[in-house]
Amino acid sequence: MAQGTGSINSDYKDWEWSDDAGERARLLQSPSVETVPKNSESQGNGLGATSALGAVFIVVNAALGAGLLNFPAAFSMAGGVAAGIALQMCMLIFIIGGLVILAYCSQASNERTYQEVVWAVCGKVPGVLCEVAIAVYTFGTCIAFLIIIGDQEDKIIAALVKEPEEVGSSHWYTDRKFTISITAFLLILPLSIPKEIGFQKYASSLSVIGTWYVTAVIIIKYIWPDKELVPVEIPTSPSTWTAVFNAMPTICFGFQCHVSSVPVFNSMKQPEVKTWGAVVTAAMVIALFVYTGTGICGFLTFGAGVEQDVLMSYPSNDIPVALARAFIILCVLTSYPILHFCGRAVLEGLWLRYTGVTVEEDVVRERRRRLLQTISWFLLTLLLALFIPDIGKVISVIGGLAACFIFVFPGLCLIQAKLSEIQETRAISWWAQVSYGVFMVTLGAFIFGQTTANAIFVDLTA
Repeated sequence: MAQGTGSINSDYKDWEWSDDAGERARLLQSPSVETVPKNSESQGNGLGATSALGAVFIVVNAALGAGLLNFPAAFSMAGGVAAGIALQMCMLIFIIGGLVILAYCSQASNERTYQEVVWAVCGKVPGVLCEVAIAVYTFGTCIAFLIIIGDQEDKIIAALVKEPEEVGSSHWYTDRKFTISITAFLLILPLSIPKEIGFQKYASSLSVIGTWYVTAVIIIKYIWPDKELVPVEIPTSPSTWTAVFNAMPTICFGFQCHVSSVPVFNSMKQPEVKTWGAVVTAAMVIALFVYTGTGICGFLTFGAGVEQDVLMSYPSNDIPVALARAFIILCVLTSYPILHFCGRAVLEGLWLRYTGVTVEEDVVRERRRRLLQTISWFLLTLLLALFIPDIGKVISVIGGLAACFIFVFPGLCLIQAKLSEIQETRAISWWAQVSYGVFMVTLGAFIFGQTTANAIFVDLTA
């Protein structure tokens, strides 16, 4: 996309934006991303620390995660292998397009994080909505992480105590609510309180290893199935035409790396839109193979009876699967504090902006407020996770928000960026890009509305 000669909307400064209030932006960077300060050098000087290959790895890491556990169930909802693959391929075009648009708008606005790009390009109302969406999304993802911990611990404990799974546990110390709570209080809460999180890069590497191992186990278990596994019904078409759309939240949740993508782009040695296009295409193709392999093999192994968390479909005493569960628990334990860190940073930025207080002036109260925010966030997510045991219901809600990050906000940014260009005549390419932006916003709004309505009226009221 050719960069125009006009300036990008900057009315976000009307809310007394300051570098101090915007400090939280750096907290939303992906693990292992190192950037130079925005005001020290321009983006075009190539002073970033990340190579193109390194950027591919970071984007893949940002995209892959615990969401892959839900892909076999998504294939089942979509109506089989062909429908699931077709749906992913269609959405992948817009997923890659959104990542390229964000890089283009980051260069045009000279902003270095997702929410700051939206603020600078689209104005204060979309900027606030974006930050609120990030906070809600990270909050919902933290709930999903706690549910995943409970799911995996149920199976591991069942294998250790050798109790029949269908009977349930007879001991208070193996009760799901107790195990989730004790794990959360002993391991997650202490990791969530610090002001800075220095272990992000190690958690990132661990997540990559864990997700690849889980995918490998699911594929191997499909090729060499257990002898006790009975033949299952394999759907070849969706139950209703609307059922296809119910698989979209999982796909959006799985491929959503857009919030992390802008800092990654700005961390590159040569932050150019063309190079970035190749980076995100390679990264999304890698993620596609991982998600597709997991989705197809998990779905064909268990058919219509696959659980929302595919690892729950395997028996407790399966050693390779038990190791996969341990990997997932470890990944989630280290990922929860990072997601909470991102959400807390956005809330902190909103608070500083509305109160007009700088970071220096608020140092004394920051620690007390951080403790209150962290404990409130932790207790609310824990409480909801204890009483919403189905990860699919949570993903159906936050998957709609992921669609906003993938489609709506990038589409709005593209439209506003093109409208801000000063041109005597509007070329065909200009109209094509504006039309593409309008289509992205429309598609994203439809996915968000449909999945959110379905989550509220079907999943959460069931």
